[in-house]
Amino acid sequence: MLLPETAAQTELIEVVRITAPTDSGTLVGDVLEIWVEDQAREVLNLVAELPGDELHRCFVPSYGIRAHSSADLLFEIAFCFRCHSALLLGAGVPAGLRRIQGFDPDSGPGRELLERFRACADRVGE
Repeated sequence: MLLPETAAQTELIEVVRITAPTDSGTLVGDVLEIWVEDQAREVLNLVAELPGDELHRCFVPSYGIRAHSSADLLFEIAFCFRCHSALLLGAGVPAGLRRIQGFDPDSGPGRELLERFRACADRVGE
């Protein structure tokens, strides 16, 4: 999956359980966990390794990430594992990447990412 260049500045990732549509241009939901340093880099590497896939139509994302530098929100990504789609949002995303990208949720990185999201939800009792 293509990530914005600002991904290299990421120091912290918020894991978000999305509770409302992303129509507002931002992720709306509950922060399940915060990943820093090595965890944040591992997750961004998983996202970057997600192979492309054919887009389906539902786009009802359940999980997302907010990537932060030491001072700013860099970008957000909403993931819909049912329709194999991810939407990049935020000021740190160039216009060419502000679109839905297809990804293969059944790939190794896709399964690992979903497993990490579910583990966060389990830890907060959702």
